[in-house]
Amino acid sequence: MVNISGSSFIIMSMNEFEECRLCEWNCGINRREEVGVCNVKMPEIAYTCLAQSLESYSITLLGCNFRCLYCNAYRLSQYPDTNWFYRGYVDPQDLAKEAVDKLRKSGLEKLGFTGGEPSIHLPYIEEVVKEAKKLMPELKVGLTTNGFETKASMRRIVNMCSYITLEINAFNDDTHVALSGAPVEPVLRNAEYLIKHKAKIRAFKTVVIPKINDEEIEEIARFIASFDPSIPYHLIGFRPSFMLYYHPGPSRNELDEIGRKCKNYLETVKWGGESPRDTQFTGSGAELAMKYAALAGCIRKDRNCGICSMNKSCPAILREPWLCTPKGNRSKEEIQP
Repeated sequence: MVNISGSSFIIMSMNEFEECRLCEWNCGINRREEVGVCNVKMPEIAYTCLAQSLESYSITLLGCNFRCLYCNAYRLSQYPDTNWFYRGYVDPQDLAKEAVDKLRKSGLEKLGFTGGEPSIHLPYIEEVVKEAKKLMPELKVGLTTNGFETKASMRRIVNMCSYITLEINAFNDDTHVALSGAPVEPVLRNAEYLIKHKAKIRAFKTVVIPKINDEEIEEIARFIASFDPSIPYHLIGFRPSFMLYYHPGPSRNELDEIGRKCKNYLETVKWGGESPRDTQFTGSGAELAMKYAALAGCIRKDRNCGICSMNKSCPAILREPWLCTPKGNRSKEEIQP
C-alpha cells in the first residue's frame, strides 16, 4: 500500500477514494484497501517531464480503467501487473511546487495530466492544481482522457481545465468493448458534453487501427460534426504494441483516405504516424542507420557521441510518430507540434 501518512491530501480528498465512484464502472470500493477495475489503489506518479510538443510540464499517472489492446503505454496503464517500478506517491503540495519551479525555469505556464487514465485520480489532480495555482495564478491546466468519467467527474474536469483532449476508440459499442473492454456510451455522452464547452477542447483523437476501427472513424467525425463541425479531430496512426504487437499499422495512403473523408464533415482534421510497409529511406548499413539518427535530431554525420558538442544535451530523442516523417514528404493536413 502507498504510504501517504501525514499528507494534506488525506484530509481533503481521501473520502472519495474510500468509496470510489469517479468513473462509470462505479466500483464503490475502498481504494485504500482494495482495487476496482482500474487495478490501482491510491494515486501514484509514473514520471514527470517537460513535454516539448505541448509546451507544458506533464504529469503521468499510473493505472487505467480500460484494457486497450493497442495501448502503447501498457507498462504504466496496466500497473502494477506489468511489474515495472515507478516514482510512486508524491504529496500534492510537493508536486505542485516542483511543477511550477520547472515551468518558470522554462518560461511556460501549462500543466498537463496524462496516463494511463488520469481521471481515476481526479481528487488528487484537483489538489495538485489548487496548490499550483497558489504559486502561479496564471497556470493553464490540460488533461488527456479516455472519456469514461461519470457525469459529475466530467463536470469537475471541465471546471478545472483550460484544455482537454478526449480519445474515442471506436463508434460502435461492440468494437469499443472489444478494443478497450468498456462500453462506448459514456465516452460519446462525455464527448457531447465537452463539445458544449467548446473553449475547453484541445482536440478529439482516435488511434487508427486497420481492419478494426478504421471503417468507423468517418462515423465518429460525423458524430462530432453533428454538434459542431469546427471541433479539431486528430487521427493517430496505430503502431504495433501490447496485445496487437503483430497487427499492422496504417499506411500513408490509408491515413490520407480516412483523413480526407473526415474533412467532409469537420473543418479541422489532422493525421499522422503512418506505419510504412518499407523503410522510408534508401541505403543500408551505417548509411541507413545515420538517416534515422538525423531524423531523430542527431547533429553529427559520424555520430561520435564522445566528441559531440551536444553530448550533455543531445537533441536526438524519441519523437511522436507524426514528427518522424521527413518534412519534404508531409502533407499539409498532417499533425504538427
